[in-house]
Amino acid sequence: MRILVINPNTMPEMTALVARVIEPYLPPDATMVPVTGRFGAHYIASRSASVVAAHAALEAFAEHGQGCDGVYLACFGDPGLLALKEMARIPVIGMAEASSRLAAQKAARFAIVTGGERWGPMLREFVGSIGLGERLAAVETVAPTGADIARDPDGSIAMLAEACRLVARRDGAGAVILGGAGLAGLAARVQPHVDVPVICSAEAGIRMLLEALDQPLHKPRSGDLALPAPVTSTGLSDGLTRLLARP
Repeated sequence: MRILVINPNTMPEMTALVARVIEPYLPPDATMVPVTGRFGAHYIASRSASVVAAHAALEAFAEHGQGCDGVYLACFGDPGLLALKEMARIPVIGMAEASSRLAAQKAARFAIVTGGERWGPMLREFVGSIGLGERLAAVETVAPTGADIARDPDGSIAMLAEACRLVARRDGAGAVILGGAGLAGLAARVQPHVDVPVICSAEAGIRMLLEALDQPLHKPRSGDLALPAPVTSTGLSDGLTRLLARP
């Protein structure tokens, strides 16, 4: 089993962090293929950076997806998720998608705590797009970005725990997602300070992907996630040009 782990920002250390967190969940026969975005923002914290990251994610799949059995999109907010699902003949799971669905199983209403203030409206839109908008109690953004938190995880635990307690108390969230690659692995350290379940988006993503890999794959033959018609292109990488020409 080969799992393509795509980090669509340009921080190799973030790719390595997510890989370390998800590796213990992999079966013995699994191999990770970790890939960092070839171009784009160092860290994704805006709509414009997210759009560029979606392109980088699709290119990473085009260049490295051959021979893989599943795709793990290692960026909360899941830039390029639907494009990857459209083009891939294998399961594709994103961290935000997986953790939102898990949180909705655990509680009637859930919240997201993440780094970077611009993520608030972006995540509300994303959760709405997967049909869970009415279940989302709040998105609480803390001032440091996920990259800042990854650089100082020990100094971030108290702040993250307080944000989790706030959304539980103020917004009635029955579960809280710690969202972001930079927050990968911190939920277990925050949980003792919070009375409702705290979900690690990185761990939720790999669990959902492994579950999908245990099921028969049903690639849609029609609809918006079916393979698209071939199209010629200009200015793209060789791999992405080939993928679009021969989906």
